[in-house]
Amino acid sequence: MPDTGSGLMASVRRLLSTLVSIASTRLELLANELQEERLRLTQMLLFGLFALFCFGLGILLLTVFIVVLFWDDHRLAVVGALTVVFFALGLLMVLLLRNKAKAKSRLFSASLAELDKDREHLGASQDRTASHE
Repeated sequence: MPDTGSGLMASVRRLLSTLVSIASTRLELLANELQEERLRLTQMLLFGLFALFCFGLGILLLTVFIVVLFWDDHRLAVVGALTVVFFALGLLMVLLLRNKAKAKSRLFSASLAELDKDREHLGASQDRTASHE
């Protein structure tokens, strides 16, 4: 009878060891995903800021060029038309940004998929254990 008790304790220890190992692996995966997402967002922010600066400067210079080009005849009409164009583009960008903000994030999708697999495997092993008893 003592062999059964020690065998049971050994099984419990192995089970706990396995569960801790699984949890550790999943936490490492989660940390990796967070790090990758942080790096991706940092790169996107830097690229976006530089692009914004370049486009802003280009638009400013183009606007000045067009206004100077039509300075003698229609400068007010050109300034008004360019103002409308820039406001329309700004509104379009706000709408695109709002749609992006509403989109579902894929953050932690790999971790959640692995946890679902673990849950299925643990459920299957519990079913097999129950059928053997």
